[in-house]
Amino acid sequence: MRSFIKKIKQKARENPQYIVFPEGTEERILKAVERIVKEKIAYPILIGNPRSIIIKAKKCGIKIDTKKIEIVDHLRSKKRHFYAEKLYELRKDKGLSEKQAYETIKKVNYFGTMMVEMDEAAGMVSGATWSTGETIRPALEIIKTVEPFHKVSGFFFMILEKRMLLFADAAVNIDPNSHDLVDIAEDTAFTAKKFGINPRVAMLSFSTNSSARHPFVDKVKEATKMMKFEHPDIPCDGEMQVDSALVPEICKRKFPGSKICGDANILIFPDLQAANIAYKLVERLAGAIAVGPILQGLKKPINDLSRGCSYRDIVDVTAITTIEAQGKNFHDIRFT
Repeated sequence: MRSFIKKIKQKARENPQYIVFPEGTEERILKAVERIVKEKIAYPILIGNPRSIIIKAKKCGIKIDTKKIEIVDHLRSKKRHFYAEKLYELRKDKGLSEKQAYETIKKVNYFGTMMVEMDEAAGMVSGATWSTGETIRPALEIIKTVEPFHKVSGFFFMILEKRMLLFADAAVNIDPNSHDLVDIAEDTAFTAKKFGINPRVAMLSFSTNSSARHPFVDKVKEATKMMKFEHPDIPCDGEMQVDSALVPEICKRKFPGSKICGDANILIFPDLQAANIAYKLVERLAGAIAVGPILQGLKKPINDLSRGCSYRDIVDVTAITTIEAQGKNFHDIRFT
């Protein structure tokens, strides 16, 4: 399963895209960008003062080839006023004044998001130094969701030696209701299909097949019913504990007749606490490669980073962002 990332990079190299990195002076970003250029998986755009970026790169022993890496000074760019006007047009109905728009566009995360909105970059990768909220807020205000009221969510590819799982939502929604869980489940299943993965969805809980009674359980049961009704073609079961979702023998005992038979590859968690704790445990104790969070539900690819990410994580997320920006399905990757 660890060859998954290798195949993702191969696909990215077939049609590299312009990907913007707002945190232009962050060492891990600079190291990642150096690698991205070597591997030819994207055309990087760094935001920040060019002199500061080059000095920081030299200090860290990182080679920044300005012929292959574009650096945009957001405070001196000729596009700054144009972006500010566009931001004002987009947000004036929400109470944003023209003066506020000019101040807001000085922020690198808003400037980078506007570059994606105006098709001057195909996607954005950020979040190495700030929270998920600071990445998502500009995207929600500028890029917007694929449908009104649709929930944006984030998942991780959890890559183990002999198995790959998708964990969602591990980034955005703190306490999703049953309708939110359906959005998260269907988006993750559709994303899996784009990457050649046949989705088998487990809706997780502390209860399996009505073994416990509690409003927390009811939420997951209701979401499972809706998911099955709306997408009968996608194998989905719940509510279930994680051992029933992943171990066939246990599933047979606890959940006889389950469609996924203890072989789930998509785990939908009941809340952000559970998902965040789970992905970090699996990453740190089981040695899984955690790639993400990959954001779902936006019109254009904006992807977040964990503040604990390594430069290799940034390279991997960039390859996935490139593939998303290519706008294709990749069934020949074929990981089931």
